[in-house]
Amino acid sequence: MARIEQFEDLLSWQKARQLTRLVYQATSNGMFARDFGLRDQIRRAAVAILSNVAEGFERDGDKEFSQFLSQAKGSCAEVRAQLYIALDQDYISEEEFERLKSVTVEISRLISGMMSYLANSPLNGRKFKDRARVPRLATQDFGQRTTES
Repeated sequence: MARIEQFEDLLSWQKARQLTRLVYQATSNGMFARDFGLRDQIRRAAVAILSNVAEGFERDGDKEFSQFLSQAKGSCAEVRAQLYIALDQDYISEEEFERLKSVTVEISRLISGMMSYLANSPLNGRKFKDRARVPRLATQDFGQRTTES
């Protein structure tokens, strides 16, 4: 079983990184690139997902991690809502919309799983205990796979 030692090991962070790359690609072309407001907002929201997952993980407290995960989940919904706007404005095709939307839905599901795990976990986080005595999270704890699995 793979251990989660750093935020880069989290599948939700990996998927958020992928989404951010896809959002930047989609917003770099055509009319989407010229709609500065929507382009910048959807990019910021995509960046916020992976940033909040990373920052929350590094806080070392489960309650803080959950708070940052909640913010990341909200940003994920924001990206999804803005994708509808982009579709309605014909900035992206139906196919591209569905592809990006499915990634946001997957990320939301992964984040929800982590939040549920943290809510039910007896651990409080590394900063509240002697680091040597606290086991690291395992990928099976929230139904995730790392790139090693």
